[in-house]
Amino acid sequence: MKNNKFTLVLLFCILFIGTLTAQEVKEIAVYSQAMDKEIKCTIVLPPNYHNDSSERFPVLYLLHGHGGNYKSWISLKPDLPDVAARHGFIIVCPDGNNSWYWDAPQSREFRYETFVAKELIQEIDRKYRTVADRKGRAITGLSMGGHGGLWLSIRHRDTFGAGGSTSGGVDIRPFPDNWNMKERLGEYDKNKDVWDKHTVINQVDQLKNNELKMIIDCGVNDFFIEVNRNLHKKLVEMKIDHDYIERPGAHNSEYWNNSIDYQALFFSKFFKQAEKSE
Repeated sequence: MKNNKFTLVLLFCILFIGTLTAQEVKEIAVYSQAMDKEIKCTIVLPPNYHNDSSERFPVLYLLHGHGGNYKSWISLKPDLPDVAARHGFIIVCPDGNNSWYWDAPQSREFRYETFVAKELIQEIDRKYRTVADRKGRAITGLSMGGHGGLWLSIRHRDTFGAGGSTSGGVDIRPFPDNWNMKERLGEYDKNKDVWDKHTVINQVDQLKNNELKMIIDCGVNDFFIEVNRNLHKKLVEMKIDHDYIERPGAHNSEYWNNSIDYQALFFSKFFKQAEKSE
């Protein structure tokens, strides 16, 4: 009888804790003036967010890949709330609508660089107790979102202190007919200059060493492995410090479920070191 009571109490505690964790995952809508529409986002708050009304939290912006949406990361990484809890930061997953996170030259409807790097940041800082400074912001993502993580962090170093990419399309030019890119930039053959200006590997030319903390990883069986190796080689030649990882894996959810744990640790260390340097 005692064992049965203990089992019931234990089950209740597990269910209660699970409910609390679930309550930390929210869906919100953020209005974009640049695109005149609301963009849905998933936000994950660490469990201690409500414990102290004065504590402020760093934020990791997590971008999905092509064909995904704002729910993609929580679907492929159901324990994302545990990641937020373990490292003590807020996670924000915006919808990117196959935009490649550019302000597309071809369409005002796709101004996702402005949305993520400016409008979303302002709204999250306004509504939540964030560390509202580049030392408290990092951004990364998978595939198209890996491109977005580096594209946005390199171009907005006043906003983000760290950026990353997992399985990222860090040079788009070898793939001119894929993933809606020509709908955003025009046909490659007729718009090579535009494509050159909208690929991550050409953005790193503006970087100075230690100006931005970066982590880049890719599976050895990924179709993006060569462009990631080329980016790594270029950064080494430029003497730009960064973390670069190749590990077994392909372009799939199994790889990303694992890789984001390492990236979260990288960003957690960045946040802690930035806090100590104050």
